[in-house]
Amino acid sequence: MSLFSIFDIAGSGMSAQSLRLNTTASNLANVDSVSSSVDQTYRSRQPVFATVLDEAQDGMKQGSVQVRGVVESQAPVREEYNPSHPLANEDGYVFHSNVDPITEMANMMSASRSYQNNIEIANTSKQLLLKTLQLGQ
Repeated sequence: MSLFSIFDIAGSGMSAQSLRLNTTASNLANVDSVSSSVDQTYRSRQPVFATVLDEAQDGMKQGSVQVRGVVESQAPVREEYNPSHPLANEDGYVFHSNVDPITEMANMMSASRSYQNNIEIANTSKQLLLKTLQLGQ
């Protein structure tokens, strides 16, 4: 595996964590959303990642992170009886999203740290390449 492939691996990891941060931000933005039906209620979304192993030019396996998709949570939404609410249905219920803000904050911290780790890997690899070039001088 060449030293340059480390940049591809770190880059794919940063892209994946960037999507995770965006998904978490969307979830947190909709934590207090309500609707008049279960089908229209915002549900928490999470990205699905996979490790992809590719055959490198030197015959070695090289890994990267691939986003397989974004899935909606199947957890039930919270219903509240509030007939005076403007979005209440004919039975007087409003439906709240199933986003858990504590879980989303933990996801945000984890994704942020993973993103920072991938930046550190890229920076360390760059420094190693520069030191290698200086050996020939």
